[in-house]
Amino acid sequence: MGASHSHHHKQCHSHQSPINICTKKVQHDPFLKPIKIQYDPKTTRKIVNKGHCFNVEFDDATDMSVLSDGPLTGNYRLLQFHFHWGSTDETGSEHVIDGKVYPAEMHIVHWNSQRYLTFEEAAKHPDGLAVIGILLKIGETNTVLQTIIDNLDQVKTKGKEYTFTKYDLSSLLPKDLNYWTYPGSLTTEPYFECVTWIVLQEAIPISSQQLAQFRSLLCTSENENPVAILKNHRPVQRVHDRVVRSSRMVNKKASKP
Repeated sequence: MGASHSHHHKQCHSHQSPINICTKKVQHDPFLKPIKIQYDPKTTRKIVNKGHCFNVEFDDATDMSVLSDGPLTGNYRLLQFHFHWGSTDETGSEHVIDGKVYPAEMHIVHWNSQRYLTFEEAAKHPDGLAVIGILLKIGETNTVLQTIIDNLDQVKTKGKEYTFTKYDLSSLLPKDLNYWTYPGSLTTEPYFECVTWIVLQEAIPISSQQLAQFRSLLCTSENENPVAILKNHRPVQRVHDRVVRSSRMVNKKASKP
């Protein structure tokens, strides 16, 4: 009985996200490939206020914009990206690195178009989704991000959509694409355990002023009393039996400063 019970427990909720990535426990996996990103700006469609965050959404009818390699088998089709943030610059990221919290985190969501016909179908399977997590740190104004922020006034209230095209998502990524990867879940309802997480090791900059624009979005509809989305990050979950793997060789000796 014990065995079947513990197996059942695993299925339910032992692979939740986000987690604290403890770099001492991370295992370098020499077989992990670099991630391969082929995003076509022509697939960008719109910005949508979802009520808890905003999405930049893409046309995912074909494999025009895909993520492959890394820990993945086959092509994962780009669907949307969104951000998580906190009420101050001190909190906001979902993934935490050695206990360090970042001001915000960006999630680029892809689904396995090789094996499944729709995102909804893919989300029911452990190999269904691949999400790239990118940590944001306070720094200089990020001009590539500003293109999106300039349009947030158009989607101020819940349910609002605004046509947004030709966004070059590749140029938002950090130069270094080394990553940590582990099996996890969606960090919003219904928390399905269907995500191969690929958390990039290099953060990208955002200014404090830019981040403040995120908090000015409303989780309320047009005819309601306005309530701002001050924070929308899920607390870290227990790692349980999972191993986080790294694409980067861990250098025991200190490398150049």
